[in-house]
Amino acid sequence: MTHSLPTLGDVRAAHARIASGIRRTPHLAIGPAKRTLSSIGRVDFKLEYLQVSGSFKARGALNKALSLPPEALANGLVTASGGNHGLGVAFAAWRAGIPARIVVPTTTPTHKVEKLRTWGATVSVEGGVWDEANRIAQDFASQHGAAYIHPFADPLVIAGQATLALEILEDAPDTTVIIAAIGGGGLISGVALAARAINPAIRILGVEPVGASAVHDSLRAGHPVTLERVTTRVGTLAARSTEPINFELIRANVAEVALLTDDEMQAAAEWLYFEYGIAAELSGAAAAAGLLTGKLKLRPDDRACVLVCGAGPEGVIGR
Repeated sequence: MTHSLPTLGDVRAAHARIASGIRRTPHLAIGPAKRTLSSIGRVDFKLEYLQVSGSFKARGALNKALSLPPEALANGLVTASGGNHGLGVAFAAWRAGIPARIVVPTTTPTHKVEKLRTWGATVSVEGGVWDEANRIAQDFASQHGAAYIHPFADPLVIAGQATLALEILEDAPDTTVIIAAIGGGGLISGVALAARAINPAIRILGVEPVGASAVHDSLRAGHPVTLERVTTRVGTLAARSTEPINFELIRANVAEVALLTDDEMQAAAEWLYFEYGIAAELSGAAAAAGLLTGKLKLRPDDRACVLVCGAGPEGVIGR
């Protein structure tokens, strides 16, 4: 399916649409630490792990659901998710008073499945990876007339995620760098679109698992590629491919994508908890890991915003 690219106007409309249903999460200028995140430049956190449902995904899911006509919602919502997008869809369905079915891969952590059910969703644990779960979700939508919400390749979802950039640049207009984790690419493609529409000089940097490097490999190839397999244990970043809409936005607006090991993301999650009491999942700690490892580097005059995009216990309980 071919989608038109969202615009800054779409992002502003999304922010107005979802404002009453989401939290404007804190923008924190980080202070002294035992181990610094970067020896040069200034670094802020956007604490999106405090968002409704525990991640940024509530923004895109709610924007999509609120944009659908009532008849499209009559049979509920369905999606496939490694957990966070499913939680966003479950939240959107709860607000609308309609059912939600979330298909999650067998690798999804038990605490995510339990949280989905607490939001009232019907959870189907099927498929070894997200792509397999997604086919099952799309089949369910076709058979039962449910509204399917893609986690990253829908313009309305992308516009919803992009509202993060509006808040970042309102709270810290002198931001020169934004760092985001990449799974399928919905977050970084939206944030990059909006941020660079406001300030074309801003640099958007991404991080992706070594074991799920679809966007990194697609950029090197010059077109979207599908990985033969994913080996990362970070289920929320375990997409085998990105989609053309995300690839086009990323190629046009993202300056660099670095690859991280799972252990590097784990170490960053533990660092976030030790230094700041932030309980981030591995994908939520990935952007910080880009700086901690030195794989992403700042300039002396940079002010960087690191997106702590999802909550989880990994940094608290360890490996």
